[in-house]
Amino acid sequence: MADVVICLLENDGDILILRRSKNVGTYSGLWGGVAGFVEKDEEPFETAYKEIKEEIGIDMDGVIFVKDGDVISFTDVYNDKKYDWVVHPFLFHLKDKGEINIDWEHSEYKWILPLDIRNYKTVPRFDDIVRGFFS
Repeated sequence: MADVVICLLENDGDILILRRSKNVGTYSGLWGGVAGFVEKDEEPFETAYKEIKEEIGIDMDGVIFVKDGDVISFTDVYNDKKYDWVVHPFLFHLKDKGEINIDWEHSEYKWILPLDIRNYKTVPRFDDIVRGFFS
């Protein structure tokens, strides 16, 4: 099982979604949040902050932790390969929307209302995570 974090960032009622670039190994072209693998020597919460810094250029001072969500475990098949995921969701408040600077893992980003996530093709279970935080 691969432990990963998915971080939702919110500001003024909107959430940040990112489109995965063609340079990533899984779910290219799909929308999601800031995400990454939990390393052996890390706790998921530490990974969340690290991935926010790497993927959108925001350090710990630029976000406020709001809450964590229920861990989700599931199996998925992508490009004929089976993946067993353990997802640790986190919600953060982003202090300044104008500070986003995406890295190579993403091709674009948008701010949307949480309910509008249903209009996007997302990574598996991302819509469940959004609903878990905003329903």
